[in-house]
Amino acid sequence: MGLSAKSITEEESGSLAFRYEQVRQTTISLCAPLSAEDMQLQPMADASPAKWHLAHTTWFFETFILSGLPNYSVFHPEFTFLFNSYYKQLGGHPLRARRGLMSRPSLDEVRAYREHVDRAMRTLLDHEPERDILARVELGLNHEQQHQELIVTDVKYALWSQPLRPAYAQQRIKLASRFEPVAWVGVDEGVYEVGYRGDQFAFDNELPRHKVYLAPFKLAARLVSNAEYLEFINDRGYSRPELWLSDGWDIVQAEKWQAPLYWEEHFGSWHVFTMAGMQETDSHEPVCHVSYYEADAFARWAGARLCREEEWEIVAAGVPLSGNLLESRQLHPVAGEQGSSGPRQMFGDVWEWTASAYLAYPGFQPASGALGEYNGKFMCNQFVLRGGSCATPHSHLRASYRNFFPPGARWQFSGIRLAQDGN
Repeated sequence: MGLSAKSITEEESGSLAFRYEQVRQTTISLCAPLSAEDMQLQPMADASPAKWHLAHTTWFFETFILSGLPNYSVFHPEFTFLFNSYYKQLGGHPLRARRGLMSRPSLDEVRAYREHVDRAMRTLLDHEPERDILARVELGLNHEQQHQELIVTDVKYALWSQPLRPAYAQQRIKLASRFEPVAWVGVDEGVYEVGYRGDQFAFDNELPRHKVYLAPFKLAARLVSNAEYLEFINDRGYSRPELWLSDGWDIVQAEKWQAPLYWEEHFGSWHVFTMAGMQETDSHEPVCHVSYYEADAFARWAGARLCREEEWEIVAAGVPLSGNLLESRQLHPVAGEQGSSGPRQMFGDVWEWTASAYLAYPGFQPASGALGEYNGKFMCNQFVLRGGSCATPHSHLRASYRNFFPPGARWQFSGIRLAQDGN
């Protein structure tokens, strides 16, 4: 985590205390529209109940910060096991796919657990902790922001899985849009630097900063729209094996994919499930909830390709970090502003699949101890996504941020931006 173990200033401690309260309250606010029954749901193995997210993010602070302090009293000794996600060095943990079966502890007890830990954290932050603790608090806050996004995506899948397709929130706002042809942003051949540069927080998988050689390429100035993806569907895109990677074609056949996740055809027109319930598909919105396999097949059909993560980062580094993010509370991708010749919607709306396998950067070294398991152990069988989504907090993002998921994952807000060779 890169911070030396010495006392921080009162100003730094106060700023972190404010951020702690802000992040923890955001998690609670995301759960406010949910009933206790909603928060218990786990409709598939990859998703977790909202109640579990509330407990696990609290477990992180208790396990990696508070439990090492002399005057801290653990809330419940069995929670160390119960809400461990995957840290093998800390002992066992329940199976991920069975988290929805944990009716005990109750939601009220989980909330009491959060309050217990929050009180202890406030006391800690009031007394100017050392920098190694500061680094763990910052990691814990970023960890919780990741789970805020997961609460949104997991709850969306859970509500969609119910027969009546109930809404999470009120009617979403639609922005006016119009069709615009794809423009391309050209980048010259050269040696570039990628990876985090700065003195603020970054995850270890964003480091070290290093040089890469890039051949000339073009990146689409905008995301692929629903209308364009519908052309792929209408051109029998899901029935043409020549467009698909072998593993992707096997999943298409086994799971009978015919459209992105949450799309449903009713009386000849397409509708999509959103956090506001079923809506008619907006042709100008970015296509969302597609897997890497679908993104790759669409790119091949379109005569293009997916970009490498380094290519995406070089373009994004020159773009202001703004967009349709969690703070907008739309919780759905929207059509971008028109008329600009530069790259648009590089941040927010949808995570963008890249063609890059999730691997360590040259010289990567995970942290020692259990915290070293945070990212490094997942560098296998996954692909990198960039840019954040409509469920990602603004303060959590930067151009060097690397998200990663298995190529068949579709329940995240994942979409497509095309690339081409040459400029």
